Amino acid sequence: MRKALITGITGQDGAYLAQLLLGKGYEVHGVVRRSSHAEVSSHRLRWLGIENDVKLIDGNLNDLSCLMRIMQTIKPDEVYNLGAQSFVHSSWQQPLLTAQVTAVGVTNVLEAVRIEAPTARFYQASSSEMFGLIQETIQSETTPFYPRSPYAVAKLYGHWITVNYRESFGMHASSGILFNHESPLRGKEFVTRKVTDAAARIKLGLQDELPMGNIDAKRDWGHAKDYVKAMWMMLQQDKPDDYVVATGRTTTVRDMIRIAFDHIGLNPADFVRIDASLFRPAEVEVLQGNPEKAKAKLGWEAKITLEEMIAEMVDADLARLRRSEDIDPSKMR
Repeated sequence: MRKALITGITGQDGAYLAQLLLGKGYEVHGVVRRSSHAEVSSHRLRWLGIENDVKLIDGNLNDLSCLMRIMQTIKPDEVYNLGAQSFVHSSWQQPLLTAQVTAVGVTNVLEAVRIEAPTARFYQASSSEMFGLIQETIQSETTPFYPRSPYAVAKLYGHWITVNYRESFGMHASSGILFNHESPLRGKEFVTRKVTDAAARIKLGLQDELPMGNIDAKRDWGHAKDYVKAMWMMLQQDKPDDYVVATGRTTTVRDMIRIAFDHIGLNPADFVRIDASLFRPAEVEVLQGNPEKAKAKLGWEAKITLEEMIAEMVDADLARLRRSEDIDPSKMR
């Protein structure tokens, strides 16, 4: 039985990846940051029905000694580093924390793997945010990076240190440059889930408006379930490499909102309010990935459409709210 270790296992991607690996017969271990709200942080694993199937261990990306002990104890065959301070907006408020966890934390995990589990294959979660102020209309593995947030800068460090360890020490270390990927497990601070949750609340009469920032920004959105398959595929290759993981389709936030509201029969113009305070200090106007390398070398491509994903998210939010809130039928729209 192969062993996999996932940092960030309680996040959206970590939970879906754990589910995928369990289905393939892996023994799955997850590093979790010690918290007084542990029962809250593992809710995604419960939602997928796998909470009791994974083995969780306390750890922190900033503590090299604990990471080394974890590697020594588990002796994983594959290590997926998904842990990070991953909310772009918060990186301006917490730039040092973002640097310590999202950047230096990658080095800590790589060093622990190099010393204690040198035969393990390593995956680093890189981000399309690294492209930032885009240098090419469609971004591929060879497009120059131009990060526009502390988060993106930190991710760029994590990406290049992974390349460096691969080239310096011969490690099987790969990076997935993942474009935006969402699901019902996405946190409500992220724009897609903010929209689908608000749409559901407005439909049920629990909310009257949706405050938004730059709704003309364009993104390449896919489903997290599809994208974690690409992570696994990368570590099954004979040679490590870096891959863009994307749909190749770009959509404005405005159109994504329309898709969500159309699904429940409402006009977004009646509810969306632009709030200037929600604009980023340095905006990334458009991201569109070229997934041809992943398709050619991994045999991977996105299966779930944006419309299917948004409908799934809206329906999941409606179901959650109906279970947890007192709904007044007279206020439903």
